[in-house]
Amino acid sequence: MVSIGSIREAAALLQGRIIRTPLVYSPTFSELTGAEVYLKLETMQKAGSFKVRGAANRILSQLDSIGAGGVIAASAGNHAQGVAVAAGIAGIPATIVMPEWVSPGKQEAAAGYGARVILKGSSLEESITHAMSLAESGAMTFIHPFDDESVIAGQGTIGLEILEDLPDTETIVIPVGGGGLIAGIATAVKADHPAVRVIGVQASACPSAVAARREGKPLIVESFPTIADGIRVTRTGDHTWPAIRDLVDGIVLVNDEQIVAAISALLERKKVLAEGAGAAPLAALLSTNIPLRPGEKVVAVISGGNLDAFLLERVIRKGLFDAGKILRCTIEIEEGARALPALLSLIAREGATISRVEQERGSPDLPLHLNRVTLEMELRGPEHKNRVLRMLRENDYQVKKFSQKGGK
Repeated sequence: MVSIGSIREAAALLQGRIIRTPLVYSPTFSELTGAEVYLKLETMQKAGSFKVRGAANRILSQLDSIGAGGVIAASAGNHAQGVAVAAGIAGIPATIVMPEWVSPGKQEAAAGYGARVILKGSSLEESITHAMSLAESGAMTFIHPFDDESVIAGQGTIGLEILEDLPDTETIVIPVGGGGLIAGIATAVKADHPAVRVIGVQASACPSAVAARREGKPLIVESFPTIADGIRVTRTGDHTWPAIRDLVDGIVLVNDEQIVAAISALLERKKVLAEGAGAAPLAALLSTNIPLRPGEKVVAVISGGNLDAFLLERVIRKGLFDAGKILRCTIEIEEGARALPALLSLIAREGATISRVEQERGSPDLPLHLNRVTLEMELRGPEHKNRVLRMLRENDYQVKKFSQKGGK
């Protein structure tokens, strides 16, 4: 297992080379949970995630052993950018192998930090295999995303920073993929503060660490698509497993709906952009998956903020639907010049903002005297939505279908 000494050495090595990220108190999330909630914002780290800590420690601490061709890694996201930035800090070349399906934005991000990008493989596993073969033939050093003791030690520096900023921390909530982040933080924290609870959070679509703790050893689990792709790792690492087994107090699961709600809450309440994996700890806290005492000092590690712009657009929209702040409904109204203005006027009097109106006339399933109107409106929340729906029904409008949380 990684030692507290190696984590302290990593902190000294990284000082001035990476960003010491802020620990921010959230009155809103504290009120919602009954605890004192703090956010460790690794979204503000170089390259937008915690990954640069481990990659930089691995490279800088063993610079003499780095191959003549520099370093190479395989990644579909944050690890690629972390290695590219870390290589830039060390002044050596970096090559990143990415799956062929990775988004152009992620390719450009890695290239923008100075890495040479190679697209190879239909899966991340195939990309890793290709990267390891290139490492052997090109005199390059392969940097593993989590299952490496120097990488784990680098991630553990987050734990040191948390305790320095909030010495009376009682619980730390951390996303778990392969386990490098939680293994490092748990080792750093438990060394001098064994009473601090360390709770991991995984996506229910890929519960590899939960399965490992249940079975007593790392094993491969089946995974499914999830917005938290950064923690969609099908097997816990061999180097990370001892800490997950011995130092982590529990691991809880969250689903995509809870993660989307957490991303939306971070944006709306704290103006913080988090990716799915990064928002998972807050999702666990807001969904009450973790028992908390009133006033308990809790730190949620918001591990990264690299959310694709197109995905962000869909996440925001889904979050607004799920929160009852967008209502899309279909209503059949009488044919006539005044019918639609009358409907829109009623809705306006209830304070809803109409953002889209679509009319359908002459559909084979419609009587000749009716038009079908599909409306999308912006609302203040579930109570406002229910008031608008009640008003429509009281005025004899039949809402045929509507799309929002709990709707058809």
